[in-house]
Amino acid sequence: MNTTTVTAPVDPRAFKSFAEFYPFYLNEHSNRTCRRLHFVGSSLGLVCLGLAFALRNPLWILAGLLCGYAFAWVGHFGFEKNKPASFKRPLHSFMGDWVMYKDIWTGKIPF
Repeated sequence: MNTTTVTAPVDPRAFKSFAEFYPFYLNEHSNRTCRRLHFVGSSLGLVCLGLAFALRNPLWILAGLLCGYAFAWVGHFGFEKNKPASFKRPLHSFMGDWVMYKDIWTGKIPF
């Protein structure tokens, strides 16, 4: 007999704080390739932000956002096989991106 447990999907809007949301966020990034794509996209986003200031051209900020989200969405749709939480919790997801980025740099999360 095959018993499979089916769990209801978690609605990211149900979390009352970022501290509650972050474990969910990490679970949504369990695929290593997805995390790596996030890391590359965030790094390119920072480079673009630096270029925006250095060149005094705000269009680089737009390029940075495009890089960050493009890499993240490829990671989610192509490797993680889920929808980005940013569709339902944009601020918490943005915060989660940077906390995960820091956690990867510090070795708390494997790259």
